[in-house]
Amino acid sequence: MLIALNKPHLVHTKFTDEENRPTLAQFGLPPRVYVAGRLDHDSEGLLLLTDDGMLNQRLTDPRWKAPKTYCVQVEGTASEEALAKLRRGVELKDGLTLPAEARSIETPAWLWQRAPPVRFRKTVPDCWLELAIREGRNRQVRRMTAAVGLPTLRLIRVAIGPYALDDLAPGSWREIAVRP
Repeated sequence: MLIALNKPHLVHTKFTDEENRPTLAQFGLPPRVYVAGRLDHDSEGLLLLTDDGMLNQRLTDPRWKAPKTYCVQVEGTASEEALAKLRRGVELKDGLTLPAEARSIETPAWLWQRAPPVRFRKTVPDCWLELAIREGRNRQVRRMTAAVGLPTLRLIRVAIGPYALDDLAPGSWREIAVRP
């Protein structure tokens, strides 16, 4: 079984939490499914869960190198120079990242309201990027955008390899077909 969940903002990607923070337990998921990969509590979007250990390994193993695609709202205006740096790879404290696919996009038409909303400042512009990476370092997208002078305000994962969020509402899930 493979499940796609649209993880809301501030939900932790585990089923229990000793600090009583929101977790995956609140979404009525089938028993004995496990998260394939991770998505930080302050990020939103596609989270895959499975009850198949081999599939979980294939989805999360760095050798598979499935692209993870994000829509990222950043503070500032993305210059071609900043996008080119992301496309070449960015030097972080833990080394050079693999090159990313990066482009500026319009605000997504499908975008849902977030609670709490992203802070808005009249004097500081923001823009949206589509960014696809083939690694899974801790908070990698946020660190990459910050390294090119574009701090992340909102991060939504929209695809992992061939699996896409599509029109799944926040907090909703569906079973999806496993693709080769």
